Amino acid sequence: MSFRKITLLCAVAAFALNGAVAVSYAADAPFVPQVGQAGKDVVWVPTPQALVDRMLDMAQISKSDYLIDLGSGDGRTVITAAKRGTRAHGIEYNPDMVTLAEAAAKTEGVAGQATFAKADIFQSDFSKASVISLFLLTDLNLKLRPILLNMKPGTRVVSNTFNMGDWMPDDTINAGGDCVSWCTAYKWIIPAKVGGDWKMGDGQLRLNQTYQMLSGTMVAGGQQIPVTNAKLNGADIAFTAGGKKYTGKVDGNAIKGTIEGGAAWSATRS
Repeated sequence: MSFRKITLLCAVAAFALNGAVAVSYAADAPFVPQVGQAGKDVVWVPTPQALVDRMLDMAQISKSDYLIDLGSGDGRTVITAAKRGTRAHGIEYNPDMVTLAEAAAKTEGVAGQATFAKADIFQSDFSKASVISLFLLTDLNLKLRPILLNMKPGTRVVSNTFNMGDWMPDDTINAGGDCVSWCTAYKWIIPAKVGGDWKMGDGQLRLNQTYQMLSGTMVAGGQQIPVTNAKLNGADIAFTAGGKKYTGKVDGNAIKGTIEGGAAWSATRS
């Protein structure tokens, strides 16, 4: 065999060995998420930490809450909530992101308070949450909307950037500071279901409901009185009728409250 052939064979062998080492190294390298990387329904873009903080402030999370982040990505919202003492859970489709988030939770010392699951949000049960956070596209929010509206009244939903169509938010905030993109968030409070007819003593209360906004009429003493300034805040209801303000609490098919001046009122669903 000629010297030239021996040299060529050695070069080929060295190249193959270097390639094998490179492949092995790549396989062992830690996963690093890339902004814009493809996901099941959306690409991954991290929520600015300043907005995460403002969203949790807006949701008024407490130690008694249970937050579920739909599409939890690198876990920053779940971990931030857990560091405030809130039990938090992230649902994420990408297993590498789940592993990354679990490692970050451990590093931050909140692994017991912040948990993650590899799952499809549309095949997951998040009904036990008192706070839902998300950073999805509007069409995905609209797909989730019927599920959210069936959650317990008073549940708070906070979304980075994308809205819920004609369901107007109860609050809007901006990250402020030097945030330059993805800096706005919205909050909705799941309203009780009150649309329809309610019996009030010898009279009747008829309510028309569009999400948290209400209108309607009250029949009392044979008179039909318009209901104005009517709105729900979770299970809390407030409206004006006959020049007096009514406030109350909805509990399934019953409402109990007070009338401006101190008198009590109640209603049951007809």
